[in-house]
Amino acid sequence: MRLSTATGRWVVLTTVLGSTMALLDSTVVNVALPRIGADLDADLAVLQWTVNAYMLTLAGLILLGGALGDRYGRRKIFVIGVVWFAVGSLLCGIAPNDIVLVAARALQGVGGALLTPGSLALIQASFHPDDRARAVGLWSGLGGVGAAVGPFVGGWLVDGPGWRWVFLLNVPLAALCVPVALKHVPESRDPRARGRFDVLGAVLGAAALALVTYALIGASVWAGVAGVVVGAVFVAVERRRPDPMLPPSIFANRLFTAVNLVTVCVYAAFGGFFFLAALQLQVVSGYSALGAGAALLPTTLLMLLLSAKSGELGERIGPRIPLTVGPLLCAAGMLLMLRVGENASYVADVLPAVLVMGLGMVTLVAPLTSTVLASVETGRAGLASGINNAAARAAGLLAVAALPLLAGMSPDAYLSADEFGATFQRAMPMCAGLLAVGSLIAWWTLRTPAAAGADEAEHSHVECRVNCGVSAPPLEQACPERAGRDRD
Repeated sequence: MRLSTATGRWVVLTTVLGSTMALLDSTVVNVALPRIGADLDADLAVLQWTVNAYMLTLAGLILLGGALGDRYGRRKIFVIGVVWFAVGSLLCGIAPNDIVLVAARALQGVGGALLTPGSLALIQASFHPDDRARAVGLWSGLGGVGAAVGPFVGGWLVDGPGWRWVFLLNVPLAALCVPVALKHVPESRDPRARGRFDVLGAVLGAAALALVTYALIGASVWAGVAGVVVGAVFVAVERRRPDPMLPPSIFANRLFTAVNLVTVCVYAAFGGFFFLAALQLQVVSGYSALGAGAALLPTTLLMLLLSAKSGELGERIGPRIPLTVGPLLCAAGMLLMLRVGENASYVADVLPAVLVMGLGMVTLVAPLTSTVLASVETGRAGLASGINNAAARAAGLLAVAALPLLAGMSPDAYLSADEFGATFQRAMPMCAGLLAVGSLIAWWTLRTPAAAGADEAEHSHVECRVNCGVSAPPLEQACPERAGRDRD
């Protein structure tokens, strides 16, 4: 179809609505955490699980979600994902206690794993090649607007009708999205999708992440050992399966492996920063929920304004300099956050840190994503993007679990301004250190322009765009020949 037709515009609207649900959820929940803790009489571990339960199922199942769409129909799996996400959101909104809330967040993540890969895959499969890049650009731009208004909407809801509406807001969005999708979006499948689904691999991967996360949050040795064992079993299973969810052969590509290591370092730091910064601004500096959300908004605005230019620069000079300088700028921004304490001035204390942080994100995010795609042959671009996305989310998940433990936060730390402020001062240098490690990896491993990663991939990233929220990893890319998960 063509973008100028009514049906084409309906397809863009549908995919934007679906992806905005998941994107809004990632940007507004952190702002609501102090109110959730106070209302449910919950400790810090519950707040960590409120974030991590969602990230856990999303990271563990997102590759499987893409494969299901390729096999059974991208529209069908997308719609199922939207409905599933809405049901999970409704359960979050009416949760009577912390146990139900955490379980509902895990259900939300399953829905996100089904709808997220399908949004761009639908655009890729539906539009004429001449209109595909413009359609992706619209999807990215409108999704970015959703990320930008998220902190305002979330903060207003938390300060007004209450934190439960942060989740309940997804229900009317889904009610609008589903009938439009069923009426206006054509179904599509990948005729090459065949073989068995790697359900065992998905379960083992999610179980390993869950056990390690539990070990870090609960300081449990047995869970940590069990997580390592299950992780080893996962690797063994993936090596032996003829059609693995995570093919080990792709990591034989040194450039792909190096960029994913950088991704893990960068997004672990981002995950920890945005989790703790929203709490610091409210618990220690006395900001309202709306004020805390708005305080971090410049990072998103800078991404919206400058990411395209950053991507063009990365294509011209190669990824080594952007992926070395970008993390260092982000690290500097996090160290500037050490000035943010009791009664902090936004203009003098918060804004300089957020601006430096945003410039660092602008410098590194688009080149990082395009380098991932350019490091493999075109036929594996969808798989490479999915792996990178899962790695980024898993890194954020583990950072949210580990940082409070490493910084010495007690279960009730967020209830005391003095105690939380002291542990925040210890946590920010740790996040900055992760970024410095990522910068060193980029400097020592990225020696050539991105296009040299694979002969067939020289032009594979020309039409690719990135959509990234301030606290979320890159979403799946739309590439000329392929979208979603490609099983090669």
